[in-house]
Amino acid sequence: MLPGLVTGGVERGTVDVAAALAAAGWTSLVASSGGPMVRELERARARHIPLPLDSKNPFVMRANIDRLQRAMAEFGVDVVHARSRAPAWSALFAARRHGARFITTFHGTYNIAGNPAKRWYNSVMARGDRVIAASRFIVDHVVKDYGGDPTRIRHIPRGIDFNVFDPARVSAERQMKLARDWRLPDGVPVIMLPGRLTRWKGQSVLIDAIARRGKRDLRCLLVGADQGRGGYRKELEQRIAAAGLDTVIHIIDQCNDMPAAYKLADLVVSASTDAEAFGRVAVEAQAMGKPVVATDHGGSRETVLHGQTGWLIPPGDPASLAVAIDAGLSLTEAERHAIAERAIAFARANFNKQLMCARTMEVYREVLGLAPIGVPMAAPPGDEGAAAA
Repeated sequence: MLPGLVTGGVERGTVDVAAALAAAGWTSLVASSGGPMVRELERARARHIPLPLDSKNPFVMRANIDRLQRAMAEFGVDVVHARSRAPAWSALFAARRHGARFITTFHGTYNIAGNPAKRWYNSVMARGDRVIAASRFIVDHVVKDYGGDPTRIRHIPRGIDFNVFDPARVSAERQMKLARDWRLPDGVPVIMLPGRLTRWKGQSVLIDAIARRGKRDLRCLLVGADQGRGGYRKELEQRIAAAGLDTVIHIIDQCNDMPAAYKLADLVVSASTDAEAFGRVAVEAQAMGKPVVATDHGGSRETVLHGQTGWLIPPGDPASLAVAIDAGLSLTEAERHAIAERAIAFARANFNKQLMCARTMEVYREVLGLAPIGVPMAAPPGDEGAAAA
């Protein structure tokens, strides 16, 4: 259960797991308010149940309990998996009434800022019979800030599709099309920051870093839709203009071919000022063999190997980011090749979609008392390099 099926990391993971369940012979159901990914879900032989789970209106959330309970009874649901707070509250009560096992995935830190009511609202994500966390950072957050029981938490990193994020599968024609659409000159290095236009993603930090360099020897692409945040987009445009970087930095709306976009880039940046719960951009970029600069907090510490597949810098620090950009752009061809090999191996060993789905299904089997299949769980802290090797 989730609010909707619009493009995003939560939605992508939901569709991936639902498809894996259907392929394994389970009855796979997804309840949401709908969206463009419903078609993909149904192609995978999973069923979509349209419900207004995107609403935070308490009356709608209360009505959703009855709607969900009826659906559970109709389909004989055994396991309920909630991936967002408002749907989780409805799902919790419906599952308890129906007698189903209740699982949550804790996707973010959910800023509480000393607000007891907000903390209580968020706490539903720590109330599952099992709580899935995408990073050890989130495991620690659930235990420390919500009193989560460590024995009920399962660390399952997100996974990506290596049939999609595979540099060998991206044709020159796909790259050329994007280069033409984005008017990229030949032979000029490209830096890319993918992510929706929201303040904490750090677009302004990257703009300031490029301004500090005092050079115009690159193109910088901020790839992501503003999702209605027109004021922030205008602020970024004004910041770019004030720095005299109109010809250097460009804001690109949502890109429908991210593998080709990564392939075009010489360096990928994740400049988030708030801690990423996981850091999907860094993983996708490394899967495409690209060096990454990310901020040194949250899940990025687990998705980037500092000094091996990229660099970790202090959050909100344009000066450090400028230094890292210079390091990334000054790599020799041999150094770039070595980073690409390490990055691809690291991503494939640790963040595989099939492994993520198998681990999630193992949790379902666990709460149902079924025999385990024997899928290896995530590596303990410090073992990422060994796993990549």
